[in-house]
Amino acid sequence: MKRTFHYAWIIVFVTFLTFLAVQGVRLSFGAFVEPWETDFSMDRGTISLISTLSFITYGLSQPLVGRLVDKLGARLILSFSTFLVGISIFLTSFVTSPWQLFFLYGIMVSLGVGGASNVAATVVVTNWFNEKRGLAFGIMEAGFGAGQMLLVPGSLMLIHWLNWKMTVVILGAFLVLIVFPIVLLFLRNHPNEKGLVPIGGEIAEEGKGTVEKKALNTTSSIWNVFLKREFWFLILPFAICGFTTTGLMDTHLIPFSHDHGFSTSVTSAAVSILAGFNIIGILLSGVVADRWSSRKMLFLLYGMRAISICILLYSHNSALLLIFAVLFGLVDFATVAPTQLLATQYFKEYSIGFILGWLFLSHQIGSALGAYLPGLFYNETGSYNISFYLSIMILAGAAILNLLLPEPHKILQKEKIDTHEQLHG
Repeated sequence: MKRTFHYAWIIVFVTFLTFLAVQGVRLSFGAFVEPWETDFSMDRGTISLISTLSFITYGLSQPLVGRLVDKLGARLILSFSTFLVGISIFLTSFVTSPWQLFFLYGIMVSLGVGGASNVAATVVVTNWFNEKRGLAFGIMEAGFGAGQMLLVPGSLMLIHWLNWKMTVVILGAFLVLIVFPIVLLFLRNHPNEKGLVPIGGEIAEEGKGTVEKKALNTTSSIWNVFLKREFWFLILPFAICGFTTTGLMDTHLIPFSHDHGFSTSVTSAAVSILAGFNIIGILLSGVVADRWSSRKMLFLLYGMRAISICILLYSHNSALLLIFAVLFGLVDFATVAPTQLLATQYFKEYSIGFILGWLFLSHQIGSALGAYLPGLFYNETGSYNISFYLSIMILAGAAILNLLLPEPHKILQKEKIDTHEQLHG
């Protein structure tokens, strides 16, 4: 009997749930800014440093995570990392001084978040999908949006109803008692572990020479990627992506909203709307990436993000804040699926874990700067305006760099022509 349901979709669901829980906890950082300011007598700039340390730790872990995934498999890395985040966020409930927050959240939670990240999840999804990969990436990335929609406003409300310490206890228990067992029990690294083939079937080997070339490219010649234009034209815009999303907005949007006099309910509504449209944008981007030019798509996404920040600059009433939330949500994480797809197409002969590790390192460097610099500017000026103007300018640059990327199919055609010429003189 012909299979109507493939286990690959279970893999996608598990990675979706992992992102919902782990990344949702990380994205909730902004909800804790004001409570931590009050309890530990820290200013906005110092709180931002915790977020900055978190992004640096997360980012520096990515190349190592890529290597560990290649050696140990995504299942072990994702499950252990989920457990580490759960235990570490739970332990923050016992914190009595700021340095403990820097250690537990800035380092331990962030190491776990770095392991339960796009690097490991993208590798396992790539193993299970040779067709519909863009859709699978989109569903996987939607976990970010779902976590943002459920856990960020949920954390805000729990802090409002209870307190921040009870909130982290609940978040930690959710990760350790529910999500961790699901990941460990149901995730599998390769289809052959279930006696299956990937969706789209196996890709035929092109002979021994191809295998030897692949082995070579995953060792000594892998550093050649740093000489490729495609590498840098993906890396730099993705760093700007991190600056303007997880850095700037996920750290400072909630404090910005409160500074402008918006209530907790309005702020929660804006975050929920942003997250809901983020899910729509992520899923659409995955579908479109399978059918249209990813580089042109990224050009439009970065341009729309710049426009949405222009709207936020003048959000002096709740209607404009909600309009911003809709537009920014549509393009928030929608850049990830086409960027990942381009990376797997440009560098398919190299170690995917290695390439994605460097790609997401750049994202976290951008995120670290996006978390810290706005806090610094805020301490000096009492406003986020400088940060918003800077974001608009660098987003325009990111859009242009993506447009200058070559189309992957043209590179493939050129490689075939070069190979033919070498074989036939």
